[in-house]
Amino acid sequence: MIKDDAYFMRLALKEAKKAYDRDDVPSGAVVVKDGKIVARAHNEKEYRNSAVRHAEILAMDKAARKLGNWWLEGCVLYVTLEPCFMCAGAAVNARIDKVVYGAKNDRFGFMGSVADLSRDFRLNHKVEAVGGVLGEECSSLLTAFFKEKRAAKQ
Repeated sequence: MIKDDAYFMRLALKEAKKAYDRDDVPSGAVVVKDGKIVARAHNEKEYRNSAVRHAEILAMDKAARKLGNWWLEGCVLYVTLEPCFMCAGAAVNARIDKVVYGAKNDRFGFMGSVADLSRDFRLNHKVEAVGGVLGEECSSLLTAFFKEKRAAKQ
């Protein structure tokens, strides 16, 4: 089996569905090094009542513990939703090589939508950012979640 970006994004989508099932924003993340999964996580903001329990942060934290180093050089982060300012900054700080995301985040995305921390010339590390991998699937899951939320309020 060829393990390409779509393969790992499907695993991130499985994580996102776990968040969905817990009534949390369906975002999932997977950290990969040398073609092997190092860590996976999903949003736990609502579940843990914490603004910082984003899928990317949790996955990078797990990867750092597993690898024994917070520098995640050689790692690729797959995430279903374009990282926010906090998560994009964490990826840069962790020296992630590449971030592959599914759905664009026009309101909060900091890897190309609102701004682009991945290539900011003032930072000492640049992260390759690739968007749109299984973008429609990732976006559809988010749309369904928020549609249900709006319907429940009415």
